[in-house]
Amino acid sequence: MVTAVQGPSPLDHLPRPLSERDRPSRRRRRLGAVILAGIIAALGAWVATSLSSGPLTPVGAVQGAVGTPPPSAPNGPVRAQVIAPRATPDRDGQRQRIPTAPPPSILTGYRWPLPHGRITLPFGSSAWGSRLVEGKAFHDGVDFATFCGDRIAAAHSGTVLAASRRFDQFLGWVGDLKPYLDRLDKKHLWATLPIIVVIDDGNGYRSIYAHFSKVVVKPGATVKAGQLLGYEGMTGRASGCHLHYGLFSPVERATFAIEPDVVKRMKVPDRQIARIDPMLVLGERPKFPKPSASPTP
Repeated sequence: MVTAVQGPSPLDHLPRPLSERDRPSRRRRRLGAVILAGIIAALGAWVATSLSSGPLTPVGAVQGAVGTPPPSAPNGPVRAQVIAPRATPDRDGQRQRIPTAPPPSILTGYRWPLPHGRITLPFGSSAWGSRLVEGKAFHDGVDFATFCGDRIAAAHSGTVLAASRRFDQFLGWVGDLKPYLDRLDKKHLWATLPIIVVIDDGNGYRSIYAHFSKVVVKPGATVKAGQLLGYEGMTGRASGCHLHYGLFSPVERATFAIEPDVVKRMKVPDRQIARIDPMLVLGERPKFPKPSASPTP
């Protein structure tokens, strides 16, 4: 028996009803709309989360180490390395506001720590500097000098954090200090360090006073601006009696680099929180009245 092979039906090529032909395209449009709505919803949620805690304060170059010219300006000022801020979520999943350093322009109550001193080395790029900014040696404070044994006073009221040769934990190192401290212990090098006083000024900044011959305050003490801290000396790496005065905020995110050979030899971290120019808050040297003329006998 021969089975007949059925060929295509004449009805197979008739156009389908419009409702049937449109179904796949309508399904595609509905699927596309659902996907687009999902993308928009996700984007809206991300924006809302980003703005829920207010805008993050932008991190600029360290105050005092830079001026107003843009980075591309020729012969512009050097700039400190900046650590980008990262918001951390709290228990509710909201972003926490990252603390920022108060601008030097709002700091008040400062006075010269060595009232009769002269500036022997200013803040800024210098071959005598111990820090690096954009690969250039940088002096991270101001050096004042008068004579050995002169009285050094607190530049601002605050709480003493350190007053000896053990001060590094308060200097804003960025990294692990243990290898450095172990080296000091192992090689008995503590006596080679300067005598330093570090004071929390109570305004978001710390004052650093270095190279004392002797100090008269102790950690934990509360001092007032102008109060005696100790006497001018040349302990540590110093070519003569002077005071090195530095100022920085512990929450500053800009950093100064440390010379690579120093990092390798002394095992210190390779970065330290950047300082500001102390002269931004100290102003001009105080003027003292001239002594009156002796009366004529």
